[in-house]
Amino acid sequence: MTNHSTPSNPSAWTGLVPVGDTALHVTDTGGEGIPIIYCNGQFATLGYWKHTVAELGDGFRHINFDERARGKFSKTSSDYSFETCVSDVDAVLAARGVTGPVVIAGWSYGAFVAAHWAHRNPERTVGAVLVEGAEPHDWLTDAMEERIRRLFKLLRPVTAVLRPTGLTPKLSAAQQAECNIELGKISLERNLGPVIDGLTVPTRYVLASGASLGSKGDEQEVIRAALGKFVERNEHVEIFAKVASNHDLILKRDFKAVADAVREVVAVRR
Repeated sequence: MTNHSTPSNPSAWTGLVPVGDTALHVTDTGGEGIPIIYCNGQFATLGYWKHTVAELGDGFRHINFDERARGKFSKTSSDYSFETCVSDVDAVLAARGVTGPVVIAGWSYGAFVAAHWAHRNPERTVGAVLVEGAEPHDWLTDAMEERIRRLFKLLRPVTAVLRPTGLTPKLSAAQQAECNIELGKISLERNLGPVIDGLTVPTRYVLASGASLGSKGDEQEVIRAALGKFVERNEHVEIFAKVASNHDLILKRDFKAVADAVREVVAVRR
């Protein structure tokens, strides 16, 4: 197995990493363990991963960051595109001096980022853990686009109040809606399917149950079910667990399943 520690064996660090016209708030526990880089939900913060980080402990090096305009400290930007989010993974790893392979874990929006990054960088990836995201499915319709825009307009007063706490992003309602709509296009089977089919590293999905914020009825379950055929045809991809928690609470209530999925992808590579 490749030695994943960096020569300097860095100590714990927290700070801002400049990237283009912005700066990202990054935490790095340091140490000699295999690095794990965490990719967050579309409008979430790095704090969502705290239970997973604690469960895995100091046997790993945990690197986490708030995306552009997310959290209390990451700065705003002129570019909130998905492609930029994927490239920000490279920027964070480079800034922290990580040159060897990493485990990449993503939840929700972050699962899409993690899947794309692992697909493009197999030689740099120990394995990928995809939590409640990156399921190819054509869920975006004209009616859904309008529903997304209405939802973020309705949430605007709440997000404005919470923004100083870092719990909601420093993006307008329109920007949040467009980010979500872009994700719908990325989710299309013709776009995401080749990414999942092309994964050559151990990849484990952890799926939730029931609905999520903004979904109705069995919409979320239909999306999850669409993953089955991709698992069947790619030997590297498996559904590791389907847990009782819903989409929004999975990292809080079923973090042990997520941590066990990380342990499994590491074990497979060894």
